[in-house]
Amino acid sequence: MSRGPRYLESLDSGTHIMHSLCMAIKTISLRLEAYEKLRGARRFAGESFSEVVLRATWPEQTLTGAELLERYHARGPFFTEESLERIERLKAEDRPW
Repeated sequence: MSRGPRYLESLDSGTHIMHSLCMAIKTISLRLEAYEKLRGARRFAGESFSEVVLRATWPEQTLTGAELLERYHARGPFFTEESLERIERLKAEDRPW
């Protein structure tokens, strides 16, 4: 009596189940800088890039340059000098906030 393809005989039942499930994947290209940033955003070594991306948030609504300039003229600067210096330090360190 045949038990199926020979390669399945070497797999335990847990591995067989894992390989029987289908997971949709999409291959993407990233610049090295983006890859390093994504890799650095992992919370632990085993966290997948998919988990990192799913954790990320992006604003629903963005401003155009003209809208930002209009708000600046109406309200003044958004950040204090101290805040801008902190932002520049964080950018130089290139780490997640």
